[in-house]
Amino acid sequence: MGILRKKPVEAVLDPEKENKSGLVPTLGVLDLTALGVGAVIGTGIFVLTGVAAANYAGPGVIFSFILSGITAGLAALVYAELAAAIPSAGSAYTFAYVSLGEIVAWLVGWNLILEYMVAAGAVSIGWSSYLGDLLKSLGITLPAAYTSSPLDGGIMNVPAALIVLLITALIVTGTQHSATANKIIVAGKLAAIGLFIALGARHIDPANWQPVLPYGMAGVIHGAAIVFFAYIGFDAVATAAEEVKNPQRDLPRGIIWTLAVSTILYVVVAAILTGMVKYTELNTASPVATALLRAGIPWASAVVSVGALTGLTSVLLVSMYGQSRIFFAMARDDLLPPIFDWLHPRLRTPVWDSVIIGAIVALIGAFLPIGLVAEMANIGTLSAFIVVSLGAMILRRTNPGLQRPFRLPLMPLIPVLTIVLTAYLALNLPPLTWVRFVVWIAIGLIVYLTYGYRNSRTGNPSGMGYRGGHIPVQARKLYRSPRGK
Repeated sequence: MGILRKKPVEAVLDPEKENKSGLVPTLGVLDLTALGVGAVIGTGIFVLTGVAAANYAGPGVIFSFILSGITAGLAALVYAELAAAIPSAGSAYTFAYVSLGEIVAWLVGWNLILEYMVAAGAVSIGWSSYLGDLLKSLGITLPAAYTSSPLDGGIMNVPAALIVLLITALIVTGTQHSATANKIIVAGKLAAIGLFIALGARHIDPANWQPVLPYGMAGVIHGAAIVFFAYIGFDAVATAAEEVKNPQRDLPRGIIWTLAVSTILYVVVAAILTGMVKYTELNTASPVATALLRAGIPWASAVVSVGALTGLTSVLLVSMYGQSRIFFAMARDDLLPPIFDWLHPRLRTPVWDSVIIGAIVALIGAFLPIGLVAEMANIGTLSAFIVVSLGAMILRRTNPGLQRPFRLPLMPLIPVLTIVLTAYLALNLPPLTWVRFVVWIAIGLIVYLTYGYRNSRTGNPSGMGYRGGHIPVQARKLYRSPRGK
């Protein structure tokens, strides 16, 4: 089978083979929705809205969010079918492994590594910036040398590194602890956004919406490619599949609710923000706080800044959590060294995954500028969406008997539309982003050929308990033969 060998679906569904180490199922639909909203609502509302409006779309950023939301929503439906049918850690990586083969799965996993770690690094830098702004409003100024990267004239961004290490410690303590903390953080974040909507709606000047499309439709599309970063993270819901108490029912609900809530909030906030302040004045890392200050409501600006900090904290938490589960899934297939699938005997969490990820993200946040890291996150996600959509169509043909508690409507129209829209947004990313992406892919292929291909569990018959046509009893409960066969 070589590099295109596939992992049998029944093997993924076998808890004795796949989950013998014991990831503990503790999450329900509310936890999953909070996990998804925690990942999605944050950087987009508190940072990217102003940047995209000022530099790309003007008030048309509203349509940019709608276009990105439609694309992400279509992808979410595809994820919902696959996550409910194949509830396994790893998300797009696992879906690609059973449908398109090992080399494609490896590249998807490798790109998700890029997505999550780079996105987390960018969020940590934004968190540090908001902390600095909040402390300034209280009369406290942090030294510039220790809040900026060397490339921005500083020594290191200490707050960015510290928040990453704090989140790492929280993730290591256990999934339920992380989920509980995330729900509290998400509640605070939504309260801050609600406050902005309530106050900001009273200070809208319709003249600020003119012209609606100062950069034309091309600006709206470029803006959509940039703000797509805002939707990164809903796939983190799928990475938690093995820790969900009722994955067949709750995973689709968690994914769909996440996108519905997030898209509505993005569009409403973008409309109010561009109505409060002329789009040319929104090119700032804290547009929401800036708009409230200009409206003469400084106390609300301070409150929303606190909400922004909590929002970015939840994005950081979920991004690092999702990355650790992808490492875990890849290592369990022996495509990464065994250290990545070791679970702590008491905490039942992949401790070394979290520690290694935390160290790398802390270094990114401490020593790299946000402009260098943020633009790389989108392309990894967009490529994963394309692969997952292809995989969904292939599995409908190759595994028609697979139980699908949530069945994607309008097949294959929705996956095809997802691929077309996703590819179009990817092509509108800056050329330099594509160059860096190709370099990242080349490094990934070298790692796979020198380690993963030789050690792959799928390529080692002696390590595969599901070889020889045996389908475990637990897997047969989730798998049936097509009618008439």
